[in-house]
Amino acid sequence: MAVPARGFRCAFCSTLSPLPRNTSRSASLPVTPSRTLATAVSSPSVTDYPTSKPRIKPTTFADKLNAGPSLSDFVEDGKEPSSPYSLQTALVGPAGKQKEITRLPSWLKTPIPDSSNYKKIKNDLRGLNLHTVCEEARCPNISDCWGGSSKSAATATIMLMGDTCTRGCRFCSVKTAKAPPPLDPHEPENTAEALSRWGLGYVVLTSVDRDDLSDGGARHFAETVMKIKQKAPTILVECLTGDYAGDLEMVKLVANSGLDVYAHNVETVEALTPQVRDRRANFRQSLRVLEAAKQAKPGLITKTSIMLGLGESESQVFAALRALRAIDVDVVTFGQYMRPTKRHMPVQEYVTPDVFEMWRQRSLNMGFLYVASGPLVRSSYKAGEAFIENVLKKRRAGRAETVAADLVREGVELKV
Repeated sequence: MAVPARGFRCAFCSTLSPLPRNTSRSASLPVTPSRTLATAVSSPSVTDYPTSKPRIKPTTFADKLNAGPSLSDFVEDGKEPSSPYSLQTALVGPAGKQKEITRLPSWLKTPIPDSSNYKKIKNDLRGLNLHTVCEEARCPNISDCWGGSSKSAATATIMLMGDTCTRGCRFCSVKTAKAPPPLDPHEPENTAEALSRWGLGYVVLTSVDRDDLSDGGARHFAETVMKIKQKAPTILVECLTGDYAGDLEMVKLVANSGLDVYAHNVETVEALTPQVRDRRANFRQSLRVLEAAKQAKPGLITKTSIMLGLGESESQVFAALRALRAIDVDVVTFGQYMRPTKRHMPVQEYVTPDVFEMWRQRSLNMGFLYVASGPLVRSSYKAGEAFIENVLKKRRAGRAETVAADLVREGVELKV
């Protein structure tokens, strides 16, 4: 019968150790106790460590969540989160030669044009060999204007006298040349035909500068307006003209051609004009053009446009507005300058919608009849056209009522 092993207590250890298996051999040997040095570090007992690792529950989703961005990734240096108008930057270029650029703000992004109205207008223009400033100047509103909507008809700004300008303004993407091709003698008729097809109530005509022509193209412009009025007498025509090299007689010729709105852009504040516009254009000359148009036809609506984001100061914009009101300009528009290509002037500032709204209110307080102000607003702006169209229709109705009243009064006097 097996005898259970008994334990013995070691004199130098407090634990109970089991007897060795070979008891007979170990019993004959003397037990020599092991000495422990005073400076030795005692090893921890087995009971100080867990005998097995605890089982960890797999947390795949939690691990992914913890590895994701934290609040500090959205807050810069402990500051408040950025405003909706904050600008974003990006690195572009090959490795080692990258440079930081400012990304286009979200409020300046527009959809790619693709609608039936857009395609129809484009086909009509190509078929009649016509050009538009919408395409040549790369206007960001082309999708909205050419696409139209259920509330407003599609519109396009026709550019007369070809697609090549004799001037080289530093903000404009229209082609330039010292001697552009000759004028198309059929253009006035073709333009009138295209506009009569579209059945628009309001149209904008503009042109390139033609300093190579003795009259700057003023007679060609005036003939086009007359042809349009012959084919569609009710259509309202706005003409955005050049300065005709300061020849005010040519300005008066166009103003008396039958148009309804005379527009000429000062483009920017006076101090920046030499850096922004061609050397043959200047701020004071533009003021004289607008003033001459108003004098040639009293009551004619005059209009101009100013780009923001070129480095202008608040006081400079105020000075420009005061100069425009001094010559009784009726309509002013504000828009964001957008660099067409790398060869053109860089954008100095992306102006926020709040600042555009501020300038709209200030301009209205100064006495302007109408102000269109926004990042995507351009000189021939759809909303502005709708407003001016209503004003002109009311004026026409008012004149008709006045004429009717005069006829009634004359009839009563004759009877008496």
